[in-house]
Amino acid sequence: MPFVLAHDLGTTGNKANLFDAEGRLVASHLEPYPVAYPHAGWAEQDPDDWWRAVCRSTQALLTHTGISPSMIAAVTFSGQMMGVVALSEAGVPLRPAIIWADQRATEEATLIAERCGVEAVYQRTGHRVSPAYIAAKLLWLKRNQPELYAQTRCFLTAKDYAAFKLTGALVTDYSDASGTNLFDLHTRTWCADFIEHLELDPARLPALHASTDVIGEVTPDAAKATGLQAGTPVVIGGGDGACAAVGAGAVDGDEAYCVLGTSAWISFTSPTPLIDPQQRTFTFHALQADRYVPMGTMQSAGGARDWLVRTIGEVSEEAIAATPPGCNGLLFLPYLIGERSPWWNPHARAAFLGLTMSHDAAAMHRALLEGVAFNLRLIFEALCAQVPLRALRLIGGGARSPVWRRILADVLGVPLHIPTLLAEATSWGAAVAGGVAVGLYPDWSVARAQTRVVEIVEPSPQQTARYDEIFARFQQAYHATVPLHAPAA
Repeated sequence: MPFVLAHDLGTTGNKANLFDAEGRLVASHLEPYPVAYPHAGWAEQDPDDWWRAVCRSTQALLTHTGISPSMIAAVTFSGQMMGVVALSEAGVPLRPAIIWADQRATEEATLIAERCGVEAVYQRTGHRVSPAYIAAKLLWLKRNQPELYAQTRCFLTAKDYAAFKLTGALVTDYSDASGTNLFDLHTRTWCADFIEHLELDPARLPALHASTDVIGEVTPDAAKATGLQAGTPVVIGGGDGACAAVGAGAVDGDEAYCVLGTSAWISFTSPTPLIDPQQRTFTFHALQADRYVPMGTMQSAGGARDWLVRTIGEVSEEAIAATPPGCNGLLFLPYLIGERSPWWNPHARAAFLGLTMSHDAAAMHRALLEGVAFNLRLIFEALCAQVPLRALRLIGGGARSPVWRRILADVLGVPLHIPTLLAEATSWGAAVAGGVAVGLYPDWSVARAQTRVVEIVEPSPQQTARYDEIFARFQQAYHATVPLHAPAA
């Protein structure tokens, strides 16, 4: 039986998954790697940590399952988006990758707005001008490390770097390209005028491909490193935001979903980009050639929880559940690395507000889960202002927490549908792209067919009403702290 090998290069590790010809998950392996935060607002990773994780996880899956490498019909990818790998002529990273969470390029974002126009960028690329996107990061490199910029052969995202290591191809797909501020969603081409206005070099951008394109084959060197068979087709796949939509079964527009991962987002698929008058939300290109993925993303969700565990230790789900909603007045603003939707404020900072001697570690953990849920409600309401969303499928590692599921359902006031695949859903989306590309799966409908809902978490009207009051205080708290962290004039 043939299999699809899907790699999901996340922020904290690579999740490698094998799916069979029926779309069933056969085996998984997680290979972790670190994130460096050398300065406030900076976030970097070693691209070769990603490659080592791809090699080790591939070897582990093949060894554990006993599946012959000749049975791998395709290798495909999902990956964290909006990162920058500066690749030399020799194919070697010239510096650590500047990843999605990095917010250093604030001055460069201002320059983009001045030269290209705030509204023009949003209308054409589907994204507002922000230091989170690749264009600002490229400008930062050019202005602050010009010699390195000049030595760069091509700028790649995480999954594109792994695909390069497998095949030697310098490519990206439409979904990852749409996280650059340089990609026209409507024509599926690079915005030549924006690139010219910013004095960037178009030759250093990768070639554009559909997510289902076979972009090459596993080279003999890559076969030795991974244990794969040389000549195995490699499908480029997509960014994690686009892959998650397919992995959640949201392939035709009538299913919305929420991802609780290191970051978190709410999204759905659409036949057209969604233009928000306030630019709170944005739109990526979907894995499908004729679809788009409107969404709102917050910077730190599971990442914030991991930080709290490292800082004060783990607390049991039972202890968090025993803490009353609202945590006896304790609020958490989850802005540890600035914020994207809906505030778009790279200078936003996290805070516990209302701490007293009566609060314990469980209250702090619950306040953090509630704080993430409150910011997701802001995103939810921004999307609902244009498209009614009456339920959400919940995926991602955070979806494993019954307490977080309950909090999110009550804060949003809508049912949460829990599917069979949670942390593996994004890999499944990539696998569908790979399987469709090589003819293993007939079409995108296989995604929904294999994504069964196994639990529905209904909101409690009483708790939703309670959270409505706290939600108002949450917004007031954010606005009250903004002046404390604004950059000096």
